[in-house]
Amino acid sequence: MTPATPLPTAPFGAWPSTISAARVAAGATPLSQLAVGGADGSDLYWLAGRAAEAGRNTLLRHRGATTAELTPLPYNVRSRVHEYGGGAYLVDGDTIYFSHYADNLLYRQDGDGPAEALTRPGKQRHADFVADRARARLISVRELHGDDPHAQPVNTLCAIAADGTETVLVQGADFYAAPRLSPDGRQLAWLSWDHPRMPWQGTELWLAPVQDDGSLGAPRRVAGGPEEAVCQPEWSPAGVLHFVSDRSGWWNLYRLAGDQVQPLCPMEAEFATPHWVFGASMYGFRSADEIICTYIVQGVSKLARLHVDSGRLEDIPNPYQEIRELKVGPGFIALMGGSPTIALELARIEYTSEEVEVLARSIETLPAVAELSVPQSISYPSANGRTAHAFFYPPCNPAVQAPANSLPPVIVISHGGPTSMTTSTLKLATQYWTSRGFGVLDVNYGGSAGFGRAYRDALKGQWGIVDVEDCIAGARALVERGLADGERLIIRGGSAGGLTTLCALTFHDVFKLGASYYGVSDLKGLDQDSHKFESHYNEYLIAPQPAAEALYQARSPINHTDRLARPMIFFQGLDDKVVPPQQSETMVAALRARGVPVAYVPLEGEGHGFRKAENIVRTLEAELYFYQRLFGLHPGDAPGAVHIDNLPA
Repeated sequence: MTPATPLPTAPFGAWPSTISAARVAAGATPLSQLAVGGADGSDLYWLAGRAAEAGRNTLLRHRGATTAELTPLPYNVRSRVHEYGGGAYLVDGDTIYFSHYADNLLYRQDGDGPAEALTRPGKQRHADFVADRARARLISVRELHGDDPHAQPVNTLCAIAADGTETVLVQGADFYAAPRLSPDGRQLAWLSWDHPRMPWQGTELWLAPVQDDGSLGAPRRVAGGPEEAVCQPEWSPAGVLHFVSDRSGWWNLYRLAGDQVQPLCPMEAEFATPHWVFGASMYGFRSADEIICTYIVQGVSKLARLHVDSGRLEDIPNPYQEIRELKVGPGFIALMGGSPTIALELARIEYTSEEVEVLARSIETLPAVAELSVPQSISYPSANGRTAHAFFYPPCNPAVQAPANSLPPVIVISHGGPTSMTTSTLKLATQYWTSRGFGVLDVNYGGSAGFGRAYRDALKGQWGIVDVEDCIAGARALVERGLADGERLIIRGGSAGGLTTLCALTFHDVFKLGASYYGVSDLKGLDQDSHKFESHYNEYLIAPQPAAEALYQARSPINHTDRLARPMIFFQGLDDKVVPPQQSETMVAALRARGVPVAYVPLEGEGHGFRKAENIVRTLEAELYFYQRLFGLHPGDAPGAVHIDNLPA
């Protein structure tokens, strides 16, 4: 027998890889905002991101065996309501309505005909539409901006007539979402909430009759309040209002029976996720008595049918561990799902056979399964008796091996939000690191969604503390288990995760390097510059003013650069309205002045999150270059070379 050829040996963190930054950027097509429609309700619609076209969103339709693009250039189907958008289009039969990002106008397009502007130019933005067919109009969330750029916009629910005329239906609250018209068109339900709450802290569900002239009668609040987060109101085919509430401590399904709110299936599971964008959908009606739903247990999604009258829940077999969106059509389920070996994809599942038909993939060509790092779901003890959760991806590359008795550098990822969650769905950006010999720990720290309200509220008043503690505890747990090199621990994060990264490096000495993507460094500055949706978020995460002043000073890394001695690289979109560039730039200047190795990569034409393919490539390659240079793994110039100030000779 011929002996096997020994694998080449290379240090962890310097393995050659076929997963290039260009492959990550070109391969990832963001999929979002799933809908069903068409003349018989059997067509599927969704948005696909085009990284090669400056990151624009285009609307696709799958009809029969054909997928067609409905909104070619120059259209960008995207809403800027709340800045995060979502709910950017509506399907009504064979007609679509969509928000165009460039001018914030609403367009109407019949069938395959041309798009025509419906609304009139102005300072208004729209999202989260519903068709009121009986009155030949749309109802939407409207955000009206004034001439003063520092004044907060006014949010309302409005009706949009066929000639583009806009009429306010509901006003007075700071925020609105999810207008939903009953099947007979006689009742309108909606959500509202006010500062200082975020929608996952407390919302109100309202119900009002629709008068003959289209105005609304006296509304009544049917659920919700300051400590109850209600979301996803939907009407059953029989005209019964259903919704999701966390009144039990978990986001569960309820229905309104007369004046009584009835739980449908009480359990320690999450049938919703935080309202960052409009149009979230995790359940739909197969009939008046059967709901198809997805729910999250310990960070992992399940698919099931719920028999409404008995409360019996039956799991539906499927290959996914994350189900991001779900819609129900005649005879089928449509969803966006993924797993550790499946990148996010759009699937159709027939009721009768439960066979999965994949209609679109976020990544068309994947590495072989043997080349993929499959994560381990781990839980570990953290500070003050908490148990934290994470996904650990070990280094994986079947074409190379590390030197004997060596341990890998590990990158700890602190997700954004911070009221959000990370999932185990395959991401080439993660495999980019693991294929090069880095371990990756993706942390669902206290404050993350997917684990119930108590876990979500662990971050109340503790941002910059609990999240940091859980990331540090995760890194230490890997070192104790012999899975990481304790001298080569890295932390990286974007947005809110950037604050976690900066706090971990400023106030603790566990991590040796860090990367901040449009990260928060100045909490007071964030308050001053923040848009309306998040302008009071820090009252929950830190404390209300003026009591928060001392805490803002204490927890803002920008005020403690004398304690930061770890090299860092910063990436910042220059058009970012959520975390303005001066946050990163002030931090970079301070590190330069202190003699700490630091690199800064500003990106023209990018906002809060990078969409352009060339910038995705640039940032990944620069980050890798930075880590390898600082850990002595880089032989010299290479793709992604970035200037590093104060680099030791």
